[in-house]
Amino acid sequence: MPGKVIKENVLEKLLPILLVVTVILAFAVGILWQKVSSLEGGKTTEEVQPTDVAQPPTEGKLSEDQAGKVEKVSDKDHIKGNKDAKVFLIEYSDFECPFCGLFHLTAQQVLDEYGDDVAWIYRHFPLDTLHQRARPAAQASECAAELGGEDVFWSFIGEIFENQETALSDSGLKNTASRLGLDASAFSNCVESEKHKDKVEDQYQSGLTAGVAGTPGNFIVNSKGEVWLVPGAVPFEVLKEAIDEALQD
Repeated sequence: MPGKVIKENVLEKLLPILLVVTVILAFAVGILWQKVSSLEGGKTTEEVQPTDVAQPPTEGKLSEDQAGKVEKVSDKDHIKGNKDAKVFLIEYSDFECPFCGLFHLTAQQVLDEYGDDVAWIYRHFPLDTLHQRARPAAQASECAAELGGEDVFWSFIGEIFENQETALSDSGLKNTASRLGLDASAFSNCVESEKHKDKVEDQYQSGLTAGVAGTPGNFIVNSKGEVWLVPGAVPFEVLKEAIDEALQD
């Protein structure tokens, strides 16, 4: 009898703990299911907090007023491809966002497919509330551009997206810069001084003004100034539809 009583007491004490653990596991499974469902749907983004941005424009072709809020491409931008292209793919991106890593490959596929007709514009949109390493990496990429030029910038960000788990640390950023032939001391000094923090912040703010509500936030802009919003890490086929429409208009 005493042994039986002890076992019953132990079970009574463990029961509330087991219930709490069960609830936590159920919640975690629910979150995982939502992420998997989102990924399978091809509309994946890392979202900003609702208080960070006004109501975003509707997906697809924007109104003239909405299009006017998307900052025009200029010499300040990082442009990959033909600067006189008929269509620009403007991407607002976050280096720590896994969906941005997926979309980076899709954007490169666009350039391979369309050649000189499309150019790719990369702008910073670090989601500070989600990704603490995104903004430092964005500033580091600007240091890479300053010290090595546009080709090094695009190689630098390509390596980050290819190795997000390791490349985003301080040592990872420095190792990437070193592999690309940048002066280690000059790169470190540039990063530590936060020399390019204003440029990163300006691009982030321009994204908010344009209505970017998550990363990657993508706009297709043609020579007439018409703009299409294509948010998320969409597959190539979805992006192609918007680009083909922009080329025809």
